Amino acid sequence: MQSQQNILVVIPTLNESAHISPLLNRLLNNVPEGRVQIVVADGGSTDGTTNIVRRMSAEDNRIGLIHNPKRIQSGGINLAVREFGQAADILIRCDAHSEYPDNFIRDLVSSLLRTKADAVVVPMDTVGGNCLQRAIAWVSNSKVGTGGSAHRAGRKSEFVDHGHHAAMSMDAFRRVGGYDETFSHNEDAEFDCRLRHLGGRIYLDADIRIAYQPRSSLASLWRQYFNYGRGRSRTVRKHPASLRLRQFLVPAHVFVMLVSLLAFGATGDARLLAWPLAYLTALLGYSVYASIQNRSKCGLLAAPAAFVMHTAWAIGFFWGLMSVRERAWTGNADQIAVQS
Repeated sequence: MQSQQNILVVIPTLNESAHISPLLNRLLNNVPEGRVQIVVADGGSTDGTTNIVRRMSAEDNRIGLIHNPKRIQSGGINLAVREFGQAADILIRCDAHSEYPDNFIRDLVSSLLRTKADAVVVPMDTVGGNCLQRAIAWVSNSKVGTGGSAHRAGRKSEFVDHGHHAAMSMDAFRRVGGYDETFSHNEDAEFDCRLRHLGGRIYLDADIRIAYQPRSSLASLWRQYFNYGRGRSRTVRKHPASLRLRQFLVPAHVFVMLVSLLAFGATGDARLLAWPLAYLTALLGYSVYASIQNRSKCGLLAAPAAFVMHTAWAIGFFWGLMSVRERAWTGNADQIAVQS
């Protein structure tokens, strides 16, 4: 049955010379029978990424390269579908900075066909190299960092509302209208809202897992989570029913903490510090727990990592509310990003 499927794999890139060659080799290892086309949608790399892809493409015609003028992932994937997806039955999305298991493409196709889902998503296990990255990974793989999101280190295969995008039927992708190219972040969650609204089903396959390397500095982690929060603020306004309690609690907590600190500064009333101190105490306690659990002093960095993740996400959320207008989606796409 898999042999009948034409598969388009899209990899958005920007300066991924250190990762693109191993990724392409891994993806092409033991691919299912039938037509598989891998397209690298590059957003203007200056580190030699495109030279590597061109060289590999000359040796294997299953690899293609296009320039993504919009630079962001949503635009690159839509462009690849328009130019290469006419005969494709299945779309697979990969990220250059993640690590994929053997048989990734084959297992995704099998899962998609077996479950009859419109999309298959996968859990993402965060793994770290240096000490800070390991601390970030421990936070990211826990409820402290994700609030219990199923696709972050989840272990149960089930139908879900959202997950890390991996494979979907091309019919579903076209029916939804592709990714919203005005989203630089959270475009996958926004897409899933439209897919579910139109009756699509999303299956989390916990047996197909990818590994993700987190940011290597607190400054880059801050920027990442600020952008995540800003993107989520647009998604919850475009799709109000998508807001989850865990997403509401983070900005609510940071708002209370900021108000408490401002009120303390104005009045000097130490009782107003109760909430910020309780939060910091909880983070310090989690750091000690992470150090003991993982038998590493790197766990002590879990507190600053969690603080950055929570605070940057919330501030990005507030900034998105103030700086970006967003209308609720009515079910009728104003723009269809991918034409048949």
